[in-house]
Amino acid sequence: MNLVAYKFRLYPNKSQKEYFSKCFGCVRFFYNKSLSDMIEYHKEHKDFKNITPATYKNEYPFLKEVDSLALSNAQLNRNSAYKAFFRGQNKFPKYKSKKNDQSYTTNNQKGSVRLSDNNRYISIPKCKRIRIKKHRDFDGVIKSATISKTTDDKYYISILVETEIKPLERTDKSIGLDLGVKDLVITSNGLKYRNHKYLAKSEKKLAREQRKLSHMVKGSSNRNKQRVKIARIYKHINNQRNDYLHKLSKHIIDENQIICVEDLKVMKMTKDNDYNKSLLDSSMSRLLTMLTYKASWYGRTIIKIPSDYPSSQLCSSCGYKNKEVKNLKIRKWTCPECGSVHDRDINASINILSKGIEILTKDGTHPDSLFMLDPLGSSSKKPTHL
Repeated sequence: MNLVAYKFRLYPNKSQKEYFSKCFGCVRFFYNKSLSDMIEYHKEHKDFKNITPATYKNEYPFLKEVDSLALSNAQLNRNSAYKAFFRGQNKFPKYKSKKNDQSYTTNNQKGSVRLSDNNRYISIPKCKRIRIKKHRDFDGVIKSATISKTTDDKYYISILVETEIKPLERTDKSIGLDLGVKDLVITSNGLKYRNHKYLAKSEKKLAREQRKLSHMVKGSSNRNKQRVKIARIYKHINNQRNDYLHKLSKHIIDENQIICVEDLKVMKMTKDNDYNKSLLDSSMSRLLTMLTYKASWYGRTIIKIPSDYPSSQLCSSCGYKNKEVKNLKIRKWTCPECGSVHDRDINASINILSKGIEILTKDGTHPDSLFMLDPLGSSSKKPTHL
């Protein structure tokens, strides 16, 4: 069984919006207050203290007015973030701000989260019959629901469902992927998938709208309208990017049984000021995340190649290492050992595939039939941009 989240648009009425606002505020208050108190306790006692919502309910009775499960989930999220920091797995948890997207999570207990009236309405604890736009069906048991309000004043619900996803039929194809800035994905069989640079294309429009915002009086209704307008532009950019990445990742998963990719440390790469904006705009890490969980769902194998593997410098024909190719300006080069002419990125993706098959074989987890015995495949084809 798999846990899959389905996100839908909500259309709450005035009283429902007020309840959501109260929930968002209480969850934010409890999270920030308890985190602050935990920090003070740790400074004094050098120990961890698990603070529960009940600790504050007598002093702050407004916490009793909202869904208790929302506060309990905030407690769990805070503890996870706090402990992850001390294990060295993450940065120290940040305080929640009402300037960002607002959300809270509740659990489904004995049908407390349920759809009704031909899926036109959804009910959650302490809030009944909220209008929902259920644009896709799902099968399975509802485990929890996360209600959110975005900075462009829209409401959504993400329903976590325990369901069964059928693996795809096995295929005899394997592929190596090289990720880049100019082209987002370059494959070992010669295909290049464009980086659409959605943020870069909207920069002029964003700058114009942000200049208008800077000239408006703080707290005015016009300024709030302008703020929402800018938030909608950012949301549109994010939706464009997510749509492209979902389609691209699903296409790669559908076509290939084994996918070999570099284990890129994108945040470290963004420290290079010349490329950080382009790297973030490409959303490489989001694509890698999508490929990973979709491979798990559909019975595919993801092989991650160490980021220090010199895939661009090695000749995919004879293995000669050309250190001059460290220079990113070199896009094509000829191997001085065997005379092969290489497109930098396609050559790298072929080497990534070869290294992935090598890792798979050494681990002893290679399938009975070795896919694509010739790792060069059809790399001699002229690159195709999609």
